Amino acid sequence: MRFFSKLGYYLKEGIAGVLVHGFLSFASVFIISACLLIMGCFALVAVNIDHIIDQYESENKIVAFVDENLTDEDALALGAAIEGVSNIRGAQFISREDAYLRYLDTYANSEMARMFSAISPSTFRSRYTITLVDLALTEATVNDLVNDVPGIAEVVAHLEISRGFVTVRNVVGIVSIALVIILFVVSVFMMTNTVKLTTFSRREEIGIMRMVGATSMFIRWPFIVEGLILGLLGSAIAFCVQWGLYQFATQWAQTFSFSIGLLPFGLVALPLIAVFGGIGILVGIGGSVTAIKNYLKV
Repeated sequence: MRFFSKLGYYLKEGIAGVLVHGFLSFASVFIISACLLIMGCFALVAVNIDHIIDQYESENKIVAFVDENLTDEDALALGAAIEGVSNIRGAQFISREDAYLRYLDTYANSEMARMFSAISPSTFRSRYTITLVDLALTEATVNDLVNDVPGIAEVVAHLEISRGFVTVRNVVGIVSIALVIILFVVSVFMMTNTVKLTTFSRREEIGIMRMVGATSMFIRWPFIVEGLILGLLGSAIAFCVQWGLYQFATQWAQTFSFSIGLLPFGLVALPLIAVFGGIGILVGIGGSVTAIKNYLKV
């Protein structure tokens, strides 16, 4: 009973502190929400850029041409060996006939079709279009195909594009992590100083409680509860605003003629709730504990 009595007292005092110091409480919640919102925006931009790059990576294939002396049956048998090479996600076989039909479909109405009207399926080579797991290993994979798979005569890969994708992904990741760390430090600093203003206005009350024999923990717990409430409120508001902004961004992206495949919010909602809630609790409690520490010395 004594435990529940103390718990009720801490909750009542914590809630009262939030309500009594209305402006300072609002400032604390606003600061937490603003910092979390900025952090969330940068994090979601980084996640979606990485997702878009992954989409383009899956479309950036390399082409392995089969030795022209091999029949289509022999060329088709190379598929198992090609897919056994590390860093290859999949390989699609294209026969001479299929390559010829694709050529006709592409250039049927062009001047080139008339210039090369005598072309037949035997002019083309069987080939494989290959999807990679990691574009950063494109050059090594090309070498493995040429050296380790007998029957592969040539591999065509756009290494410049591959290196560009890898560079963009690395830069975005590093910048996003740096910004999230900086904004986290800023939010902790601002929250701590805001809570210090709250405790400064109650320094006489704290001093009196200390002099009549109240323990440090008895004095500290209402402030911890107050910080916890402010942190959770700030996190909840930041999440709701982030949700609205993300839905707006998703609708805006759909207005472009080309598709920008943003991740559905449902896929990032739970991680976002966990991160926002964790940071809000950490900042709220940490700021309260740090701010009240000096006023417990009587």
